[in-house]
Amino acid sequence: MADGACIAANLARLRLDKDLTQEGLALRAGLSRVALGRIERGAVLPRAKTLHALATALAVPVGDLVTPVRPLESVRFRARAQVRSREQILAEVSKWLQAYAWLEDDLGERPAFSFDKARPAPDELVPVAVARAARQTVDVPPNAAVHDICGLLEGGGVKILLLETKRDSFFGLSVGQRDGGPAVVVNTWDRISVERWIFTAAHELGHLLLHPHEYQRDATALPEDAEREADEFASEFLMPDQAFEGEWEATWGHSLLARVLKVKRIFRVSYKTVLYRLVQSGRETSKVWQTFQSQHRDHFGKTLRKADEPRAIGKSEFAWNWGRAGEPAGLTRHDFMEDRLHRLVRLAVEGGRVSLGRAAEILGRDREDMRRLAAEWAK
Repeated sequence: MADGACIAANLARLRLDKDLTQEGLALRAGLSRVALGRIERGAVLPRAKTLHALATALAVPVGDLVTPVRPLESVRFRARAQVRSREQILAEVSKWLQAYAWLEDDLGERPAFSFDKARPAPDELVPVAVARAARQTVDVPPNAAVHDICGLLEGGGVKILLLETKRDSFFGLSVGQRDGGPAVVVNTWDRISVERWIFTAAHELGHLLLHPHEYQRDATALPEDAEREADEFASEFLMPDQAFEGEWEATWGHSLLARVLKVKRIFRVSYKTVLYRLVQSGRETSKVWQTFQSQHRDHFGKTLRKADEPRAIGKSEFAWNWGRAGEPAGLTRHDFMEDRLHRLVRLAVEGGRVSLGRAAEILGRDREDMRRLAAEWAK
């Protein structure tokens, strides 16, 4: 049975994730606040009946209260503001990494981190050059778009977790090799644009290659220069200038609005990333933001948010607003899907290595949803 310290840590983390006070949770579980406080301090070991009451009040399995969670140390957590559920997110990632590693070992499938070949020397940290080298390691030509970033990262040995967290200030994180990575975690909440999901994945790959020694569990204020470097990496990785120039010139006879919307769809980036590249490269002045805004209003009858206009130039794209509602001609969830873990789970289920219940836990699904997925597997 779990010890008091383990239960105390899990209980406090889960309570904060549910945005509950001790008094609020105690009321739901039929306990006094004093009794709950003693459990959270590890002063007493709760009885089975109390554990079940607490699990029910938190809407989690009892196992989440009694199972130890391995802390992650080599992690880079990105959020615009303090995230109350930070520790719960890290706990979920830790459990996911352990399950992933177990599947890889059991099935004998663990690809090498091929992107590591693109890692620069400390005195050669040029984000654009590193992005070009990273594309070369996975055989993406310099004039080609990245059509499936999840597949590309997974093929290069990076684990991908799509974690739906209802916090628009949290975009994602990455985990270093010491903790079972390299891994990239993306917040796929439906209020954040798919273009942001894609950019986050590329941004975190940039950190894995550019800043491998800056992974610290407790860091909250990430250096602005490091964020800009990861942005530069992501922009070049997703939309290399050679390819962008060709596509941009090919649309020369269309309006600015039509050109931006076509190019953003080709490279699977936000319209903001296209406008930012136009200004940054000197192809356009900062007035291009107002021109695009005006044409969008005339064509679609509505004004886009102005939060990311000229004053954002020179700052990290991390500071932008990336709401899905503000992304014209936006992508869908099917444009950003991880494949490898789902494939490993199917192999394990069909090979009799794991039950559907365990498969549901690994994929973060409920059992009914997992049974439905298994019934819908195509040959």
